[in-house]
Amino acid sequence: MSSIRLIVGLGNPGREYENTRHNAGFWWLDEFARMHNLSFRSEAKFHGLAARGQLHGREIFLLKPQTFMNVSGRAVGALAQFYKIAPAEILVVHDELDLPPGSAKLKLGGGHGGHNGLKDIIAHLGTKDFWRLRLGIGHPGERSEVSNFVLNDPRREERALIDEAMQRAQDVAHLVVEGKSEAAMLKLHSA
Repeated sequence: MSSIRLIVGLGNPGREYENTRHNAGFWWLDEFARMHNLSFRSEAKFHGLAARGQLHGREIFLLKPQTFMNVSGRAVGALAQFYKIAPAEILVVHDELDLPPGSAKLKLGGGHGGHNGLKDIIAHLGTKDFWRLRLGIGHPGERSEVSNFVLNDPRREERALIDEAMQRAQDVAHLVVEGKSEAAMLKLHSA
């Protein structure tokens, strides 16, 4: 596996969305940036907040698209193209309905599972072959309830489980960045 050069956290901009389930990608990336002393700046040409720094001797970019979830691909595509970052060097961190709160999984490629952020990134990159860090938020049970569910705050006990899973994912992030995905998955998925 190639090392990761771009980590994208998915979410919706604006205070009213800050604590909603759909913003789990933002929560994780904010914590990652804090741990590595990287600060975000608004970058109009990348339609988002971007940070750049050195990690384990490699240059890395962080991106929080500010385009709203459904058009996240525009931001990802713009930054990846500008810095010539291949899809396999991109990690997208997002909320995952198909996993329960407290679960975090790493995978390369796959479909979008109805996730509009992923759908748009696939469209802009022209491939599904980028890495995903899937943060479980659970499922409301009814398809018709999904959009309401993801745009609401998790219950306190769910948030505690999500935070725990995010912490476990932070613990293996260095392995992912270095391209040691097998080791990262083993550690993360056996937790």
